[in-house]
Amino acid sequence: MIKNPKRRKYKDNPYEIKVINEEYFISFKDSNNKNQNIKVSSQIFEIFNESELHDLSELNEYDRHIEHSEVFDITLYRKASNEIYSLEQEVEDKLFNQELKKCIGMLPEVQKRRIIKYYFEDKNEYEIAKEEATTHQAVNKSLKQAREKLKEILKK
Repeated sequence: MIKNPKRRKYKDNPYEIKVINEEYFISFKDSNNKNQNIKVSSQIFEIFNESELHDLSELNEYDRHIEHSEVFDITLYRKASNEIYSLEQEVEDKLFNQELKKCIGMLPEVQKRRIIKYYFEDKNEYEIAKEEATTHQAVNKSLKQAREKLKEILKK
């Protein structure tokens, strides 16, 4: 079965490529804001697919280097307000981070997965709930329990 490509889209991209019942389509909105699906050959589909991959590569490259090329007040403030850590402080921070990773690994699978998504992937409870087909209350409760368990583990 051929799958639809799922990838990050540039906000100004006017089209989307789709595979429906092993047929290839390019979907877009016309001047009347009406959705249009145009059936295309596999060769045309592949050209659009490669173009999207190339665009995605450029977007990722841009994101990785944007901070280096643009200077904003907030960026300057963050850089100016960074405290200089002593070597001892850096070693303590690294040891704590290693211990924290070890403790997260001791959590039940669901709590571990949700803690990682919430704190390391910067997802909110609603996004996690949608991904896992559950309620945000369940995610909230799970995160709360995970934090409590981490506190207990770290105290020992």
